[in-house]
Amino acid sequence: MPAKPTQTLERATPESQGISSSAILKFVEAAESQLHELHSFMLLRHGKVVAEGWWSPFERQHPHMLFSLSKSFTSTAVGLAVAEGRFSLDDTVISFFPDEAPKKPNKHLAKMQVRHLLSMSTGHDIDTTDLMVNGSDGKWVKGFFEVPVIHKPGTHFLYNTGATYMLSAIVQKTTGQRLIKYLKPRLFEPLGIKNPTWQVSPEGVDTGGFGLSITTGDIANFGQLYLQKGMWGGEQLLPAGWVEEASAFHVKNGDDPKSDWAQGYGYQFWRSQHNAYRGDGAFGQYCVVLPEQDAVLAITSGLGDMQQPLNLVWEFLLPAIGDAPKKANSSAYKKLTEKLSTLNIAPVDGETKSSKAAKVSGKVWTLDRNDYGLKSLALTFGKSGCTFTLKRGRTEETIKVGIGSWEAGKLRFIDRLPDKITAAIVASGAWADKDTFRLVIRFYETPFYQSFDFHFGKDELTVKTRVNVSFQPIETVVIKGIPA
Repeated sequence: MPAKPTQTLERATPESQGISSSAILKFVEAAESQLHELHSFMLLRHGKVVAEGWWSPFERQHPHMLFSLSKSFTSTAVGLAVAEGRFSLDDTVISFFPDEAPKKPNKHLAKMQVRHLLSMSTGHDIDTTDLMVNGSDGKWVKGFFEVPVIHKPGTHFLYNTGATYMLSAIVQKTTGQRLIKYLKPRLFEPLGIKNPTWQVSPEGVDTGGFGLSITTGDIANFGQLYLQKGMWGGEQLLPAGWVEEASAFHVKNGDDPKSDWAQGYGYQFWRSQHNAYRGDGAFGQYCVVLPEQDAVLAITSGLGDMQQPLNLVWEFLLPAIGDAPKKANSSAYKKLTEKLSTLNIAPVDGETKSSKAAKVSGKVWTLDRNDYGLKSLALTFGKSGCTFTLKRGRTEETIKVGIGSWEAGKLRFIDRLPDKITAAIVASGAWADKDTFRLVIRFYETPFYQSFDFHFGKDELTVKTRVNVSFQPIETVVIKGIPA
């Protein structure tokens, strides 16, 4: 029988839990003015939700890609498996994979233990991920072992997503279940996490270090579980000792007192300023646990600078958390709730009409060879919006584009980030000038959006496109087209 959720987070006013509504409002306003791409947040105090908001078209029911925040869930699976006696942190990594490990491993690889995978102190000089993922045979475990281990394990910190994949592989090897299936009755179902998804390697192993998608509320529940030292609804889901060990300082990773990436590293959790700790993922996915303040903060976003939102947390939220309930402030609370109920990312700004629209509507443009593999496109304008048709190889897709609004649909990723994934989208467009139509497609279950400027010349189309964030340098790609 599936485990039923045993605890539901209650809602409460910020003041009743010792936090100023006006301070939360200042945090939200600062995020909007400085960050521009926050997607959601939930703030918990004493186990109660005191503020939450989603910037439409992002909504509470939408899952969001976690990227490396997935690592903290993998760590949790390791803690559960160790508690069940499946393996120990002192076991060597090569002992689990006799067929994939080298027959004569060097002395450092031979001594690498599970705990070193957890603390990112495997002894590697480079992240093993690229060599694992891009190997021609698709055998990621074997690829991990092929990367030289230069340092004595436990002595050298290097952020290494490949190490987390190996943890996932160890859990699967010792339990006979994929990570996501193993966690379902032990973590996901008790926390009320519905329909989690996790990317899978060619070996049939959950990627571990990335690839998990869940909602903001799910992230908040996970953080609250750790804040409660593994207790949930009166049940000890996760050993308290594991919570303490996983969130503790295990290895030094820098000296900058103002950087939240230089406060030490635990077991797939980062230590933070102000004695906090967190799981986080690329482009601004956070689960921040503040034990001294009895608070949790969950955030999703699409940001290039991941220190920025944490700086706002330390500037606006941390000082506002008091030891005792505050006097009710109905005026401040009303302003906050009104703001949170109207959060949105505006549709594309510009003119709704252009004299050029009728001349180019429905015209098919053949495109020059490009990295995206786009062969042709067409924009068809109507009274209330337009449609965007693109052809890639033999596949043709059409989406609706709102003008002055967002229009929902489905589309394959256009950029090369997680290629070949069909995703939920919203699209909006407007005329930037009489010859240029601007289109933005948001993949709202991810941090990404892609913008397009279609400039219609006399007999030529010029498309300028870029993504908001990427693991590669962000560049504007220019594609030329001619009438088909």
